Amino acid sequence: MTVFLCSKCGTAITPELAELAAVPDVSDDERDRDKETRRAPSTVPQGHYAIDPEPWGPPHVVQDDQEAPKPAQSRGPLVCREEGFVISAGTRHTVLVHPDDAADLQPLPNWENSNGCCGPTGDEGINRACPCGAPVATLAADCFGPYELHLDPVRTYAFSQ
Repeated sequence: MTVFLCSKCGTAITPELAELAAVPDVSDDERDRDKETRRAPSTVPQGHYAIDPEPWGPPHVVQDDQEAPKPAQSRGPLVCREEGFVISAGTRHTVLVHPDDAADLQPLPNWENSNGCCGPTGDEGINRACPCGAPVATLAADCFGPYELHLDPVRTYAFSQ
């Protein structure tokens, strides 16, 4: 079992979690979304974590193929900016956890990087902080994208027992 801690203060961010061998497939069927919040099912079940090998968050770069663009991030929507469709060139190997497994994390001041319709899209960068105030994670919880929390692999660390 593994607990994830804040690199700045050492506070436990999660309870003990079991590692999954890979990021689970999650349904993108609209019928599987929560009827009230419109959130997708969580990518990772509660009590578990997975390492996401794909880039997540900024910076974003213009995609080569503008005629057949890919989602900007794994499990995310297409993102079109002024310069065209973009794709993440951000951090790889983020730690994916169920958002409820890090319930003490708080939004950054002024809800920085938390734009979205029904919740943060997760494509603007780190938007959640440890109780000590250190930015440590990115929550994606909008009604049109995935529902997951990405712990930054530099701003957090794992302790296995």
